Amino acid sequence: MNAADIRQAFCEFFVTRHGHTLVPSSPLIPAQDPTLLFTNAGMVQFKQTFLGEEPRPYVRAVSVQKCLRAGGKHNDLEHVGYTGRHHTFFEMLGNFSFGDYFKEGAIRMAWGFVTEVLKLPSERLWVTVFREDDDAERLWRDAIGLPPARIVRLDEKDNFWQMGETGPCGPCSEIYVDQGPAVGCGQPTCGVSCDCDRYLEIWNLVFMQYNRGVSGALTPLPKPSIDTGMGLERVAAVCQGVTSNYDSDLFRGNLAAIGGACGRTYGRDATADVSMRVIADHLRALTFLLSDGVLPSNEGRGYVVRRILRRAARHGKLLGVDGPFLHTLVGSVIDTMQQAYPELIGRRSAVERTLLAEEERFGQTLHHGMTILSGLVERAASSGTSVLAGADLFKLYDTYGFPIDLIAEIAQEHRLSLDEAGFTAAMEEQRERARTAGAFEAPETQAIYKEVLIASGSSTFIGDEVLEADVRVVAIFKDGRRVREARAGEEVELVFDQTPFYGEGGGQRGDRGEVSGPGLYVDVTDTVIPVKGLFVHAAAVRRGRLAEGERYRAAVNPVARQAASSHHTGTHILHATLREVLGDHVKQAGSLVAPDRLRFDFHHFSPLSGRELARVEELVNRRIQQDCHVEKAWMDQRAALASGALAFFGDKYGDRVRVVTIGSFSKELCGGTHTRDTGELGLFKIIREAGVASGVRRIEALAGEPAYLAIKKGEADLAEIAALLKVQPGEAVSKARKLVDTLREKERELEQLKLRVATGGRAEPATSTRQIAGVNVVARRIDGMEMKELRAAADRIREEVKSGVVVLGSVAAEKVNLVAATTADLAGRFHAGDIVKTIALLVGGTGGGNPQMGQAGGKYPDRLDEALSKVYEIVAEVGGAKGSA
Repeated sequence: MNAADIRQAFCEFFVTRHGHTLVPSSPLIPAQDPTLLFTNAGMVQFKQTFLGEEPRPYVRAVSVQKCLRAGGKHNDLEHVGYTGRHHTFFEMLGNFSFGDYFKEGAIRMAWGFVTEVLKLPSERLWVTVFREDDDAERLWRDAIGLPPARIVRLDEKDNFWQMGETGPCGPCSEIYVDQGPAVGCGQPTCGVSCDCDRYLEIWNLVFMQYNRGVSGALTPLPKPSIDTGMGLERVAAVCQGVTSNYDSDLFRGNLAAIGGACGRTYGRDATADVSMRVIADHLRALTFLLSDGVLPSNEGRGYVVRRILRRAARHGKLLGVDGPFLHTLVGSVIDTMQQAYPELIGRRSAVERTLLAEEERFGQTLHHGMTILSGLVERAASSGTSVLAGADLFKLYDTYGFPIDLIAEIAQEHRLSLDEAGFTAAMEEQRERARTAGAFEAPETQAIYKEVLIASGSSTFIGDEVLEADVRVVAIFKDGRRVREARAGEEVELVFDQTPFYGEGGGQRGDRGEVSGPGLYVDVTDTVIPVKGLFVHAAAVRRGRLAEGERYRAAVNPVARQAASSHHTGTHILHATLREVLGDHVKQAGSLVAPDRLRFDFHHFSPLSGRELARVEELVNRRIQQDCHVEKAWMDQRAALASGALAFFGDKYGDRVRVVTIGSFSKELCGGTHTRDTGELGLFKIIREAGVASGVRRIEALAGEPAYLAIKKGEADLAEIAALLKVQPGEAVSKARKLVDTLREKERELEQLKLRVATGGRAEPATSTRQIAGVNVVARRIDGMEMKELRAAADRIREEVKSGVVVLGSVAAEKVNLVAATTADLAGRFHAGDIVKTIALLVGGTGGGNPQMGQAGGKYPDRLDEALSKVYEIVAEVGGAKGSA
């Protein structure tokens, strides 16, 4: 059976034979879950259901979930390539029960699929159970008939599963396949707990009974449930009779393409095979991560993407690949996976372009890292040490992607050794930071909200139909505690049985408004949904007394609501227009919808030109003028997506979704508020466009009255500028351009004048050159020069002296500027960055740089002359003798 056959057979087995509902894979980004970096198991999308907080219209589910384990509690990154079974990206086949069947049902179904559908020989199958789970052992022995000798009890490390540091968890039972003695370690103690590959775990049956809180305490779940997970890569290898996942059909095409790119054949060289496996795995992870909208950055999920990419690129270099190549291999991943994930096809171009840009950036970073390594080697040689510090090694490894073996090779060439203990310590510190960041921050307990939700039920949102309504106060919270009443002057949180106030979500800010009654007036300043189904209103009691259980009149601020709705509809029109003008690769990466503005982040690779921005704004306004109807309808999620509706990672959708359709050009899943027709926006104005991350652009814009006011302000500003220039508004631009040209010319003349002053106005070397230990040294003070001007002067003098050390100092705006420069022939002996860093201490500052150029700042102008004199001493010490003028 190939992988596609196994996927299909698994889903059909549980849907057709056992009445499960097929649920599509969720994105790799866990929706609204700050405790996880990535979706690392099939049960992640069902987490709230296991906790009893999110009911579903079914009690049995089956899915094929795309997963990533490269950060946090579950992190296989460092093992990838060195074994045949570890991966960062993988697919998990899973069946789930939400309070329906439990241990017996899960065990019987798993055994049936493995032996009847996959037809694995029962005599090769072993199982493990949690050491205290007598029920599971009895079921395997009595209900299935497995010999007791092939049922093994293990402890929490192996047979108690949890998704993260917090969340649903429970004992588990795992199914293993005995691959035979030829695959094993040959030791007499070899068994299912051995680290060798003979006994391969293929399926984990988790008996979900508990929820682990932030404190670590276990509390029983409302209903015992089932969560199972079987890695498709492993079971495909077993079914295809191979002992490495990389020999299965899931990887053959990728490895062939990688071999073509690097001129290698997989399976012929053990060392090269490791690198090819790393690239094959990481390429799959990158393709799916980028497709799901996760872009390279220096923090969080983006840092993991960058690290995976650089690890793959590094192994490409080990195979002799020079220059970017990963982007050329994306097609091999998509060819293998497109049947199961057809969305990859339309995102191929965006993935390739992002990979290319990041590979080019890594090439530049690697070049910079080589310069730094050369500086470390030179510094070690000049200081007489024979060891490169562990902290410096780790910086090169972690920040610049330098393989430690390459660092060792270069060090050996210079007869230097590595501080391996220091490097290991820095690596452990980084791993601990990654583990901490990998869990993100577990949210503070929201038990008080959940208690209200369980006792009183969900708040009913009626704000799509009305902006005012009579409401009953269900709960009042003050300072994190539930209270029975609130009086004038107090700030509280309110929960109603029903509410016209929109709760913040989908990028849209929560509604504001008021609550009133006899003698009562309350300001509602914000509305949020801390737990699904519960609307919580931040409120300030201005007058009177508010009591739990009483009824009052709640009213949304209609002006603010209309403005927010206009900006939300405007966001949808903008998104559709950007896709039309720039291409279908444009995808929402984030948004903010407020009464006074909108902000829209989207995937694109370069700044928008003035012409593109003008075209986008023109089309948006044309669609506003067409007064297209904005239709809102509830649909089954799968039907909505099949109809072409767009969905976005990071947003969590239920089985029933709200689809917002505008004319014939926009269809998105959205729960926010909108106008009835596009004409209600009146006007749309783009305020600015900028980059916010690699491959992510941001547009800020205004709609309706805020847009009109912005245009009026622009007109007023132009009139004022024209008055200052003593011209008409229509002539202001040409007049300003002439003034700017004149100013630039004067600035160039001033820079030339300062440079002549700095260099003594001579063509020959400046007369302040002194010889110290046979080295030409220039240490001059030239006040009034900024850092840029000092650098230019230092470059000029360095060219004049041809061989020497140049240090210039200046006092400007009561601050000290220092620049040091050395000629190439002396950079190995006199490190410009070190020189300027040393003398900067004398003026109360700090600085640094590379061997040939460094700069620093300081706050004590009166000590500048002393600092410049110090230069001669430094050169004398390093040069080995005192010099003379």
